[in-house]
Amino acid sequence: MTGDAPKAPQQPPTANESDPPAARAVATELGPAAPPLASEPALAEPTVGTKVGRGILWSLLNTVVLRMGIFMAGIVMARLLTTADYGVFAIAVTALTVLQAFNELGVSLAVVRWERDVREFAPTAMTIAVLNSLLIYGLLFLLAPWYCDLMGNPEAVPVVNILCLAVVIDGIAIVPATVLNREFLQRTRFFCDAASFVVVTTLTITLGASGAGPMSFSIGQVAGALVSMTCYLWLCPVRVRPGWDPVVARQLIQFGLPLAAASLLTLSVTQVDKLVVGGMLDAAALGLYLMVFNQSSLPLQIFSEAARRVSLAGFSRMADDKRQLEQALARGVGLMMAAALPVCALLACYAAPMLQIIYGAKWVPGAVALQFLAILGLARILLFIGYDLMVALDGNRVLIGLQGLWLGTVVPALFLGTHLDGIRGAAIAQAAVAVLIVLPAFAFMVARRGIRLAPSLRACVRPLVGGVLLVGSAVVVRETFSNVWAQMLIGGLVAALVYLPVVYPMRKMLPGRSGVAA
Repeated sequence: MTGDAPKAPQQPPTANESDPPAARAVATELGPAAPPLASEPALAEPTVGTKVGRGILWSLLNTVVLRMGIFMAGIVMARLLTTADYGVFAIAVTALTVLQAFNELGVSLAVVRWERDVREFAPTAMTIAVLNSLLIYGLLFLLAPWYCDLMGNPEAVPVVNILCLAVVIDGIAIVPATVLNREFLQRTRFFCDAASFVVVTTLTITLGASGAGPMSFSIGQVAGALVSMTCYLWLCPVRVRPGWDPVVARQLIQFGLPLAAASLLTLSVTQVDKLVVGGMLDAAALGLYLMVFNQSSLPLQIFSEAARRVSLAGFSRMADDKRQLEQALARGVGLMMAAALPVCALLACYAAPMLQIIYGAKWVPGAVALQFLAILGLARILLFIGYDLMVALDGNRVLIGLQGLWLGTVVPALFLGTHLDGIRGAAIAQAAVAVLIVLPAFAFMVARRGIRLAPSLRACVRPLVGGVLLVGSAVVVRETFSNVWAQMLIGGLVAALVYLPVVYPMRKMLPGRSGVAA
């Protein structure tokens, strides 16, 4: 995705000056780096590594705490609503997600990447984002009846129209939210996102309990987006207001448009499955699929999105020192795999008991898809890292080709899989294309940029060995115990016993410790 303002409609919205790096192509065109926004003396300015480390810690705290809250609220809503209600919401959320990929034309990445004073181009960037957001919302409003008919749910039109108001709010919020990322002000984002979460959760659960159905999601999300937008504007260190400079506007669009196109392709890849499932099956099947897809995305949302808020800025500052970038990449990939792989493996191995215990028996049929979507979730974590790395290496046009390859291969696979095996077939198609086609393609293009992947592969050895042991232990537990509570409790304990000793030596890769590979 192109920015990091409120971009995840399934949950409450979440939306640098530092040691000057060597000149980048875009930065050279635009002029010298601006002084830090902060007023501290230069000697007191923290290093990039220190800023990135602090940013990751606060971002991880933000993501983990809020995602856990979202998870608990999701349990309540899953028990209040039907699978068909979730299907109607899926139709609306699919439209919003695709619109948000293109609503700011990629200018938010320029806010992170460009090295001139952000105050020189932030007003123009905001104007572009707001005007384009208003335009695409107007088009959506006109086309919503046709879209909902195509998805087989004409009653979803009001839900779509209300929820997609968030695209306009996002257009206002994207620039101040991205400035917070540029300055590594993740502690500030934590408080913005926490305020939004309280509003979203309170409204959504209250409306759901009163019988508002899928509309409860739309109203809650829009209210939360308004809160986060207000907080971003208020707490941003730069007072961002709309403005216009035609020269800057042309440079912003030239820089951001390829990235926006790549992001549109990226989100089309992650949303086309809902379009296919919704068009070929019924609303209840789509609701099941949305639920388990969201479960498979939890590792991505918790671990990867936290790191991505600072990874692009960090990668960009190391782009001219490829050996340093390789070591940073290996450290990041290794730690990400160590944290995310066991979660994905547990989701795959204990899908049915987890859904029954947490969400209720009506969601258990979705387990057949979750087993394979968990594999997709792990692959997407690696692909998002590759996306940010290619952006840092000025691989914008290459990204369009890679996303086009992904979309072009996954669409026919989804139609075939859904036709043959419903939501399970759709999940298998998604996982197979990501693992067998897209990941190797990303790795090939990164290697062509002169980045050696051997350090990253070595850093993944321990998580992979631990994952194999975890899966083996799950097979034994599932064969030994038939009670779902026993499977979950004993399976979780056994998983920890077999996995943690394998990855414990990787502690040396944590920030502040020496070493890159265990």
